[in-house]
Amino acid sequence: MKVNQAELVISAVRKEQYPDEHFPEFALAGRSNVGKSSFINKMINRKALARTSSKPGKTQTLNFYKIEDSLFFVDVPGYGFARVSKTEREAWGKMIETYITTREQLCAVLLIVDLRHPPTKDDVLMYDFLKHYEIPCVVIATKADKIPKGKWQKHLKVTKETLNFDPNDDMILFSSETGEGKDKVWGTLKKWM
Repeated sequence: MKVNQAELVISAVRKEQYPDEHFPEFALAGRSNVGKSSFINKMINRKALARTSSKPGKTQTLNFYKIEDSLFFVDVPGYGFARVSKTEREAWGKMIETYITTREQLCAVLLIVDLRHPPTKDDVLMYDFLKHYEIPCVVIATKADKIPKGKWQKHLKVTKETLNFDPNDDMILFSSETGEGKDKVWGTLKKWM
């Protein structure tokens, strides 16, 4: 998909703040600093619409990015590294859970994992949570450019085994640097659009 129009519409913390347009929504989940913002920017051909940061835990709201007046990417707070209080983390958890389990417009969650390392305990928990609630999930194995091409399959195998991956789900190799997997992601999202 060629993207000419993309904008951050709202950063929401409560249900009543969610946009009321009925476009398909795709949530991006993943640990802090896994590259969700870089993923969004690559997918929409922008350098910095989604703010990237070297400091984990920058995203503290549900950020709704409207694309081509036809869909939303929803960046949710990352889990893991964020140096925030336990109370704050629990509040984020509730906010994310409410959005993921109650939002009718949500078509699928894009679970972004780092291909270089086995998925973390938090990645596994998130994947299990999505399977439990029967929420469609696409696993995006990012940072593929950091690994020699000949080792991609080995790393994908580790990712699948660690997640106890459901073969009915999609797993896509991705690189925000090279654009590897970008067309495949758009092709997969079209199933829900």
